[in-house]
Amino acid sequence: MPHPQHLIRNFCIIAHIDHGKSTLAERLMQTAGGLRNKEDKELVVLDGMDLERERGITIKAKAVCMWHKHSDGQLYQLNLIDTPGHVDFNYEVTRSLQACEGCLLVVDASQGVQAQTVANFLLAIDQNLTIIPVINKIDLPSAQPDQVAAEIEESLTLPADDAIKASAKAGIGITDILSAVIERVPAPGGTRAGQLQALIFDAIYDDYRGIILYIRVKSGRLKAGDKIRMIRSAKTYEISEIGRLLPQMTPTKEGLEGGEVGYVCAAIKALGDVKVGDTITLEVDQGEALPGFREMKPMVYCGLYPSGETTYDQLREAVEKFSLNDASFRWAPENGGALGHGFRCGFLGMLHMEICQERLEREHDLDMVQTAPTVTYILTLKGTDVEGKPRMLEITTPGEIPEDGYEAIQEPVVDIHFFIPADKIGAVMNLVSDRRGVFQRQEYIGTQRCKLTYRMPLAEVIYDLFDKLKSATQGYGSMDYEFAGYETADLLKVDILVHNQPCAALAFICHRTAAEHRGRKIIAALKEEIPRHLFEVALQAAVGTRVLARETIKSVGKNVTAKCYGGDITRKRKLLEKQKEGKKRMKMIGNVEVPQGAFMAVLKSRSADD
Repeated sequence: MPHPQHLIRNFCIIAHIDHGKSTLAERLMQTAGGLRNKEDKELVVLDGMDLERERGITIKAKAVCMWHKHSDGQLYQLNLIDTPGHVDFNYEVTRSLQACEGCLLVVDASQGVQAQTVANFLLAIDQNLTIIPVINKIDLPSAQPDQVAAEIEESLTLPADDAIKASAKAGIGITDILSAVIERVPAPGGTRAGQLQALIFDAIYDDYRGIILYIRVKSGRLKAGDKIRMIRSAKTYEISEIGRLLPQMTPTKEGLEGGEVGYVCAAIKALGDVKVGDTITLEVDQGEALPGFREMKPMVYCGLYPSGETTYDQLREAVEKFSLNDASFRWAPENGGALGHGFRCGFLGMLHMEICQERLEREHDLDMVQTAPTVTYILTLKGTDVEGKPRMLEITTPGEIPEDGYEAIQEPVVDIHFFIPADKIGAVMNLVSDRRGVFQRQEYIGTQRCKLTYRMPLAEVIYDLFDKLKSATQGYGSMDYEFAGYETADLLKVDILVHNQPCAALAFICHRTAAEHRGRKIIAALKEEIPRHLFEVALQAAVGTRVLARETIKSVGKNVTAKCYGGDITRKRKLLEKQKEGKKRMKMIGNVEVPQGAFMAVLKSRSADD
């Protein structure tokens, strides 16, 4: 028999990065009997991806079904979704929230309210979720639970008395949290007797079973053998397996009913048929679509190209499968000139880009070259369109700038919030002012912490600002940003010329005041990476015909006079002149190959700008 709807609770855990979400999730599973003994030794059941274990962060949202007997004697079904904390994986959080009625907002007892704590709190408020504050890690020597409870009340307007003090590692307060979920989070709405409506909140690709859908049934019921239709793609399939995540996929004969969370297998092979955020209905019904997810617009772009033994077709197949699992990842084919055919890919941030590249290489056994990251710019072109309005062009690479130039260029700007110790304000202000940041406001959270808000170009944020912030604040600072629009700026396209030939993959756009400095850094990095040839190789950074910086890679010297001994000096001069003519000819027609390491050197050279 299906579990009664009033005994079901759907909730998720949200928090700033590294505040103990995944450990708490698995301790809840352990307490509710969701983990077997052999899995108890290391609490990394939810963070099953190798990258997640290595970095100690959550990348993909995970779902798990638990059963807990409450003090009222009733057996409750608790569907928990563990979410990432990093700003780049914010999209995973929004998808998880839409499948829930409540959430646990976890705050570290020693670090207090951080940037992503506030950002995730606002996301939960937007979804009208019941929020239960949890102060975690109270067993740490540096823990200040009472002060953090006051911070939560001051900055998030959640009553300090509602906060549950706990330690996931030590197992303190876990039963109180489960009780609070049952008592405070409302049971799911919707009627089980109505038409089927199920939200697809995630999907994974399995080589044997096709695409597996993670769903939240909003109303109606679903079982194996039912013929379903996806509203947006209008495709129909027959369900071959349906079940719950315990946390392993466990089939259920009775299927899933309104309010439940689970998975569906229906032998779906075409990647284009599935869209995360789509609604499932029965084929015989004309059901209405549920509100989907807000489409995320990529903030950072880079090129991915096959190298080594990897072919273009292998990379294309991997990118297609990956885009199913990560709905915020965007891609389109492009020709990179010397790099061959590849893909222009869009990401939510630098960490997102780095993780996506590593996941593609590991999960699909690929060898790739990644070009320097860029953001989206908007150009105002010369002349007007047929209606007399200015012509606008959106570009993601410097190579898309038209040869006849443009009237103006706009860059994306963000409102960025820094949560820092009060004694580090000066260091952070210096850091941000060097990156064209414009001060907006300053607020104090308690007596020890401060919130600084700046408006600054996204291009200055994406490279290394987070790393520099951690250094400036001894690891205690955090940041969060939101897109604020486009602003006109004095930007230039800087070309990198290798042996007088422009290298499109190394060109970049930057502010006029930083063009020479960045050009010199990149040229110096290239000089270290490109091997010496039999002729001199000139490396130049140029804006149009004006050269900003130049380095020369000396030729490999060969002693052509070694075989001459004694005798007239004219013999030696003749050999040297012959060598000089030969090098001059090689210099004219010689080709210089830029190694893959040079592209990574360009990436690193930006981090060394300070």
